[in-house]
Amino acid sequence: MKNAFILEDIKETREWLVDVLSDTFAGITISQAGTIEQAKTIISVDKFELALIDLSLPDGSGIEIIQAITAISPETFVVVATIYDDDSHLFPALQAGARGYLLKEQSKDQFSTLLKGIINDAPPLSPSISRRLLEHFNIPKTNEEENLTAREKDVLILISKGIKLEDVANMLGITRNTTAGYVKNIYRKLNISSRAEATLTATRMGLINPDSM
Repeated sequence: MKNAFILEDIKETREWLVDVLSDTFAGITISQAGTIEQAKTIISVDKFELALIDLSLPDGSGIEIIQAITAISPETFVVVATIYDDDSHLFPALQAGARGYLLKEQSKDQFSTLLKGIINDAPPLSPSISRRLLEHFNIPKTNEEENLTAREKDVLILISKGIKLEDVANMLGITRNTTAGYVKNIYRKLNISSRAEATLTATRMGLINPDSM
């Protein structure tokens, strides 16, 4: 990560987030805003690899900025940084385009560890948020899940942990193209389309433990 944007109205919390990002991604440059209006001005001029967005701002909701960033710069990895862990905040944020959801109650080390997963396209989700999502989507196994082969389950476990395809291929002793084929089959059988969904499904299937990630 080379640059990032933080939207947070509380100065002390904003400084804490700056410290976390600086410790997590060496040499990163960080732009900051404390209001929706300030954020609109900044994102209209600059694009960022990463954005940490608070949801409750003095002049509105951070969801507005999540939507704006996603429209202007869809490649930006938008992560919510908030105190709210309820469905009324979580799901609208994800629907707006957030690709991660972190609670500020976590320690700096925990926050940093989850953010590092972005490098491997692993969705940064606080453990309690992962559990809430799993509970929300807690439906019985489908025939497609039961029809995953042993090798497909191996691939699912690895990609759910954020491991890159070429590394998955090396670990399993197969080619990258073969690995990509397995991923395609997995997505089709599970009716999913992203690593975030793969992680949630693998957790629900009992293949991985979100608290250990």
